[in-house]
Amino acid sequence: MSNSVGIVGLPNVGKSTLFNAITQAGAESANYPFCTIDPNVGIVEVPDPRLTKLTEIVVPNKVVPTAFEFVDIAGLVKGASKGEGLGNQFLSHIREVAAISQVVRCFEDENITHVAGKVDPLSDIETINLELVFADLDSVTRRIERIARKVKAGDAEAKLELNVLERLQAAFEEGRAARSVELNEDEHKLVRDLHLLTIKPMLYVCNVAEDGILTADENPHVQAVKKHAAEEGAEVVVISAKVESEIAELEGEDKEMFLQELGLEESGLDRLIRAAYKLLGLITYFTAGVQEVRAWTIDVGTKAPQAAGVIHTDFERGFIRAEVVAYDDLVEAGSVNAAREKGKYRLEGKEYVMKDGDVVHFRFNV
Repeated sequence: MSNSVGIVGLPNVGKSTLFNAITQAGAESANYPFCTIDPNVGIVEVPDPRLTKLTEIVVPNKVVPTAFEFVDIAGLVKGASKGEGLGNQFLSHIREVAAISQVVRCFEDENITHVAGKVDPLSDIETINLELVFADLDSVTRRIERIARKVKAGDAEAKLELNVLERLQAAFEEGRAARSVELNEDEHKLVRDLHLLTIKPMLYVCNVAEDGILTADENPHVQAVKKHAAEEGAEVVVISAKVESEIAELEGEDKEMFLQELGLEESGLDRLIRAAYKLLGLITYFTAGVQEVRAWTIDVGTKAPQAAGVIHTDFERGFIRAEVVAYDDLVEAGSVNAAREKGKYRLEGKEYVMKDGDVVHFRFNV
């Protein structure tokens, strides 16, 4: 769950087309509601040009990028929190992911049915977000009812939990997400088991027409979504799912030429994947040797022993220290030996907090 992003949205906004492009997993996509019922899961590699540069420096036998999961969840509709459109089943799928990528239709096309009969991205966002809020309100209300007896009996922890639940309940009744309620670490732990939908970080994906990528700044639908996202403190990625599905079928020079023809430096999917990776609160460190150059995924704030444990539990159990060089310092030096000669490598202990881009060799003894 910690490394998964759920793709949600109303029916027919381009979720499955986008998912197919991201994962090339062949998830079914069609022009009718509820085409996706069971969630499709795909593993995506995180595009990272640093791997390419490290490969040039080290010349390894193998290169392994880091990856995480995208989950294509069926389209939600108004009333989903009450079971409309198999809503309860779909909402349960959202509970299993760590973050949400909400696809919003920002293009006009009379040949593609819109479930509400018109293209209105802010209305679509409100529909989805309110259904998530209503589902959370139901969860919190039922929890309050369950702990009432403990509170009356003087249970101190139950009283603390009730205070948090009542603050969340008030926010939900105002139509606000759990993300809008300031909670400290201990308060987060009190409600963790509820798996609240609106506490998950949100990323908005504007799906535009094939010819609408370079003119997104002139698209009123896109601008409306960006304004809304800014008010929430959320990020926005603009893509064309149709174009991305075409790009995904190309490789090497063909892909580069197609991107150049479109006037793009990189695909929208690369931007989306990196944005989703960041949304999950993840960073990357590298191990670089002749046998293998590899990217490893860790949470922001991870200390060196726990980062070592991602490779193997023995590395964490027998951790002695980490030999670390910053990616930029290694590239500037031009080689591992040159970086050592310049004193760019440093020895770090158990309290060292890993930084994005660290190139590490762990020393351990079991």
